[in-house]
Amino acid sequence: MGDGKSDSDRRIGRRALLIGGAAAAVGTGVLAREELARLYWRLPGVRRQRVEGAVDFRGARWVAASEANFRWADRPDDYGIDMVVVHVTQGDLDSAVKAFEDPGHKAAAHYIVGKDGHVTQMIRELDVAYHAGNRAYNERSVGIEHEGFVDRPKDFTDAMYAASARLTAAICRRYDIAVDREHIIGHVEVPGTDHTDPGEHWDWDRYLRLVREAQATAA
Repeated sequence: MGDGKSDSDRRIGRRALLIGGAAAAVGTGVLAREELARLYWRLPGVRRQRVEGAVDFRGARWVAASEANFRWADRPDDYGIDMVVVHVTQGDLDSAVKAFEDPGHKAAAHYIVGKDGHVTQMIRELDVAYHAGNRAYNERSVGIEHEGFVDRPKDFTDAMYAASARLTAAICRRYDIAVDREHIIGHVEVPGTDHTDPGEHWDWDRYLRLVREAQATAA
């Protein structure tokens, strides 16, 4: 499941200065104006407009995570996405949803996949979810939780594997992410984490095969 570490907003001051210098160097303010138009929403009290209830994966239900559990962003324009991180909730679906809705939890993933194969999205992919326990990995990845417990292989159902594989395939297509174990990883593999999910019972060979099959079917 996600981490509870803070991940406060970055300041735009140094970037704005660099942009201004570049604009001056080429003798025009066009670059600065365009960049500032993209970054205005990162000023205190401002956020980029969202379509209420919109999802990135067709068929997912939308349940909004607490704003304390993610950071507003504009990925992949401000942070490139090149990784998917696989998690296990260590609980049932309802308890995971409630945790991600709780501002005191300080963590959430973009998606939760249930044992029945239904997908819940709680954070838009363009935003930075606090799920990996590592700021750089949060910024570059999409986090997917899976309902169940790491020590109960029966929780990883056929429906879950199939739905999660379709979801990961869609994410990989969208951001041109390679379908391999360097770019699709478990939470346990994130540097600095103390989590063990998805655990030894998660079948990586099966999962990657299903992701590749889902990609081929959609092509």
